[in-house]
Amino acid sequence: MKTTTKTILRIEHVSKQYRLGLVGTGTLSDDLKRWWYTVRGKEDPFLKVGDLNDRSTYGESDYVWALQDINLEVQQGEVLGIIGKNGAGKSTLLKLLSRITSPTTGSIKTRGRIASLLEVGTGFHSELTGRENLYLNGAILGMSKAEIREKEAAIIAFSGCERYIDTPVKRYSSGMTVRLAFAVAAFLEPEILVVDEVLAVGDAEFQKKAIGKMQDISRGEGRTVLFVSHNMASVKSLCTKAVVLEHGRVVFEGDTDAAVSFYLKGGGSSLENAKTFDASYDHAQFRLLEMNVSSKGKAVSAPMLEDDELVVCTRIELKVPNPEAYHITYHLHNELGDALFSFSHARSEVVLLQGLNVLECSLPASFLQSGQYFLSFFVIEDKRRAIFLEKDILSFTVVDAQRELGSYMGKEPGYIRPQFKWTQTT
Repeated sequence: MKTTTKTILRIEHVSKQYRLGLVGTGTLSDDLKRWWYTVRGKEDPFLKVGDLNDRSTYGESDYVWALQDINLEVQQGEVLGIIGKNGAGKSTLLKLLSRITSPTTGSIKTRGRIASLLEVGTGFHSELTGRENLYLNGAILGMSKAEIREKEAAIIAFSGCERYIDTPVKRYSSGMTVRLAFAVAAFLEPEILVVDEVLAVGDAEFQKKAIGKMQDISRGEGRTVLFVSHNMASVKSLCTKAVVLEHGRVVFEGDTDAAVSFYLKGGGSSLENAKTFDASYDHAQFRLLEMNVSSKGKAVSAPMLEDDELVVCTRIELKVPNPEAYHITYHLHNELGDALFSFSHARSEVVLLQGLNVLECSLPASFLQSGQYFLSFFVIEDKRRAIFLEKDILSFTVVDAQRELGSYMGKEPGYIRPQFKWTQTT
C-alpha cells in the first residue's frame, strides 16, 4: 500500500451496482455477456447503465448504483461518522469495507485488521455459547487462542452478560447479543472498527459505555473507528470527521458539526436570518411583513458573534380591534431539534397595537454558544390558542468570537452561556 504512514484506509473511485428484481432471473445471460466483453478486452456493458439510488422513485433500468464514485481517505486514530437517510448507501459502504461483498469498480486499501459490527448477531453462531462465539470471532480476526484468553475476562465484564456467557446465543435477547458482539469487536484490538446502527438496540447505559469505549479506542489506542448512526448527538460527541451520503454519493465531507447541520437541513440549504413575507402570510387577524435576527448595531448580513447582543425583530400588522388579546411567542431550537427555551412579549410591558407593530427582543451578549439555531414563530389569541405557527421560520449561526480573533481554545459544552453572580470572601 503506497501511502503515508498515517493513512489507514483509502477508498478510490468505488462504485457498487446491484441488479433489481428476483435473484436468478436472467442473470446467466448477463454473466455470459460480461464474460464475452471481458475476453475481447472491452468495458463491462453494464457499467454504462443503471439508475440513481433513489428508493422512493421507480426506475427504467434493472440495475441501480448503490454507491457511485466514492473517494475517501481516513487517517489513523480518526473517528469517521457516516450519515445519511435510509437507502443512502451507508450499510453498502460498510459491507464493502468489511469485505462482505466486493466493489463493482474502484479499489479499497486498508492497513491492519478490520472488525465489523453491522447487524445484530453478525458473525455469531446461534448454537454456540457466548464464550465459544468469543473464541470463534477472535479466530476469524486472526487472534491466537492465548491472546483471546488474556482478554476474555475483560470482554465478558464489559458486555455485562456474565451469567449467560455459557448459554447458547440463540437464547439471548437482541440487546444481549449486541453487548457481547460489541465487546468482542472492541477488545480484540482491530486497527479499524466498523460499527453500524446496531448500538441503537442496546439500552441507554450500554450506549453510553460503548461510545466511551470507542473514544478510548481512537484517542487512547490510536485506532480508527467508522461509525454509522441516525443519532446525531452520538455522531457529534464521538466523531472527529463526518461524511454525508445521498443517493449513493458523497455530498459533504468535513467537520462533524458542519456535516450534521448539512444533513439536518436536507442538503445544505443556506441559513435565512432575515425574511420579507409575501401575501401568503396575510391573514384575517394579522399580516406578517418582515422578520430578522442580527447583532445589535451591525448589519443583518454581518456575522453574529458569541459576544454580541442579538436582536430578534418582527414587523407585523394587526387588523383586529382588540390587539391586546393577541401576543407573539418564539421558540428557539438547536440544530438537533431540541427546544432550548421560549420567549414572548406577553412577559414584558409591551402591548400590541392595532396597525403596524415593530417588535424587538434582545438576547444578552455572551448568552448563546456558537452553533446553528432555528426560530419558530407563533401568534397566540386569548393567551391559549395558537392561530398561526411556522416552525423554523428563521435560522441563524452564532460564531465563536475567540475563533474569529485567532485565539480559539476549544468549544465549551452546552448551548447557552449564563452569566452567574460570583462573590469572594476572605
